[in-house]
This record gives sequence, C-alpha cells and structure tokens, in this order.
Amino acid sequence: MGRNILKSPERETVAALEELPNIGPAMARDLHLLGIMHPRELIGKDPLQLYEELCRRTGRRHDPCVLDVFISAVHFMEGGEASPWWSFTCERKRCIAQRAKKK
Repeated sequence: MGRNILKSPERETVAALEELPNIGPAMARDLHLLGIMHPRELIGKDPLQLYEELCRRTGRRHDPCVLDVFISAVHFMEGGEASPWWSFTCERKRCIAQRAKKK
C-alpha cells in the first residue's frame, strides 16, 4: 500500500486485482479470501461490508486503512478516478459514523 506510483489502468480491460490502483499482492489475497477474483466483481460491493467480512474470516481486526483501500478499489471500478488510498480516509470515517448511527 505504500507505493508512490499510482496505477491507473483501463478499468474496462483490467483483468487482475493487482492491476488496480492501491492493490498489491497482499490486498489481492485479502480480496480472494472474500471471493473477489476479478476487478469487475467489486462493482456494487459495499466496502465496509467487505472489510467487516475480512475481519470476521481472519479472526482479527485489520488496520482501518484496509477499508480505505477497499473504498478506493470499488470507487475506481465504478467509474471514479484513480486516487491514493489515503484520500478515502474521510469517506471511511463517514461510512463508519453512519453505520454506528443505524445500530
């Protein structure tokens, strides 16, 4: 996640998760664990649900920046610009706050 070069592939033709912005081998393994094998499978997914499911399946709470990466990947695949994962921190905090209000 700490790479300085932001990948910006053609979302229509991207075939591997590792080709997505902010996704390296470790994040791709996490997505595979969640059943996401192709970048197109991220379209319509709820990043917070993906994060919570990852924590459940691995039996541990992951760093919140993992949620930022999931938000960035879904955002990109749904037509958004390629942006560094840390630019989604405010969105992550909003998502968590909204979820807390619903409980």
